[in-house]
Amino acid sequence: MSESTRKRKGQPALDFKSATLYAVRVVLNSHDTDALVEALDRRMRDAGTFFEHEPVVIDSTAVEQRLNWSALLQALQSHNLHAVGVVATGDNLEAAQQAGLTVVDLANPVPRPASTPAPDSEVPVVAPPPAGQSKPKQAAPKKPVSGPEASVSPAPDDAPGDSPTEPLQHMSLPEIAPAAMVINRPLRSGQRIYARNTDLIVIGVVSQGAEVIADGNIHVYGPLRGKAMAGARGDTRARIFTTQLDPELLAIAGVYRVIETRLDDTLKNQPAIIQLDEDDAMHIKALGK
Repeated sequence: MSESTRKRKGQPALDFKSATLYAVRVVLNSHDTDALVEALDRRMRDAGTFFEHEPVVIDSTAVEQRLNWSALLQALQSHNLHAVGVVATGDNLEAAQQAGLTVVDLANPVPRPASTPAPDSEVPVVAPPPAGQSKPKQAAPKKPVSGPEASVSPAPDDAPGDSPTEPLQHMSLPEIAPAAMVINRPLRSGQRIYARNTDLIVIGVVSQGAEVIADGNIHVYGPLRGKAMAGARGDTRARIFTTQLDPELLAIAGVYRVIETRLDDTLKNQPAIIQLDEDDAMHIKALGK
């Protein structure tokens, strides 16, 4: 858009809009620089390119001793990890700010509501009643009313088979959960799909080098040969389902496992489910067994 067109439309040259930033949280459990660099090298080597070029927030709240922030930032940069903020206390907070990091507030992730089966009384009828059982009586349709007299009114108390109907404007509608993201195509190497605040369903192959990420569950109806991260915002109840398991990397709520050796024959290329147990350890099991 040219400068003259922008001015004619009254569009400002600068504006502020809200944004949500996805960032990897790097949690420090030691002040030893050599140990931190070694652990970082090992994690990045195991994860391949999974975390490359991601913005990161450094969480040093578990460390009381003074950290070597310049060496730590240099180590992160060497792995193409870009520090955009810090969570720290005491001397480390001051030192991190002097190193150019911005203090951020990492609120705990909002837990996804647990799903429970609806009671039998709320299950819609999807099949005809058994033979000999009459169908539920339905109220006869009323003649439409137009004009100022049109309204939604309760039925008379003595109307057979009817129950009072709540006015439409007073009815409380249930909250609608976000629809799952559905990808109806294969994913090639280098492609990445992220389903924010919902589940991800892939109908097709997830090739080696491809990445699928979701804040909820991940379903892959096809070979899972790339990398999959469910519960990306900390939902430990998230799961990964696939009809053919042969992945490079699996992760749930930050707990990940790199598949370096051949999987057991009962799991490799078989339908499987991946989830965390009560101790946050990753568990892989074949479906239907």
